[in-house]
Amino acid sequence: MIMTSILLAEDSVRDAEMVMDALGEYHLANEVVHVRDGFDALEYLYRRGPFANRPPGNPGVVLLDLKMPKVDGLEVLRQIKGDPALQMVPVVVMTSSREEQDVIASYKLGVNAYVVKPVKFHEFVEAVKQLGGFWAVINQPPPGSARYLDGKINPAQAKTTEPGGNL
Repeated sequence: MIMTSILLAEDSVRDAEMVMDALGEYHLANEVVHVRDGFDALEYLYRRGPFANRPPGNPGVVLLDLKMPKVDGLEVLRQIKGDPALQMVPVVVMTSSREEQDVIASYKLGVNAYVVKPVKFHEFVEAVKQLGGFWAVINQPPPGSARYLDGKINPAQAKTTEPGGNL
């Protein structure tokens, strides 16, 4: 099974910890990079500031909250989908907003999925497991993601699980 990195842009520490715990418990990603605002999400994606030395490649998916400080999620989405180097990165909005205008704006900007965060803990964890399983494991990411370098699978981002459980 090939796994990939996930960028989690979420300002709620509680929600971010639940997402990371759910993904980690089920080994759905090699790495979950958590940023607490839209500005840092863009810094990560563009390899600037504290992320200037991160390995090349894009995450397999961005889990994006809409209501964040500094730069909101819609602006992050606008920049991702407007940049040829990033536009193929899948973006899943995970937000508490059920506002129709947020849903419409997200889809107009090219979001791949819009998920309203469940209020109950168990439902939230289950939703994250399903999202992580699909986007990080099942979905075939585009070339340029962290799973690929020069059109080939990046061995640093690939793991295979043998029937005996050995990696």
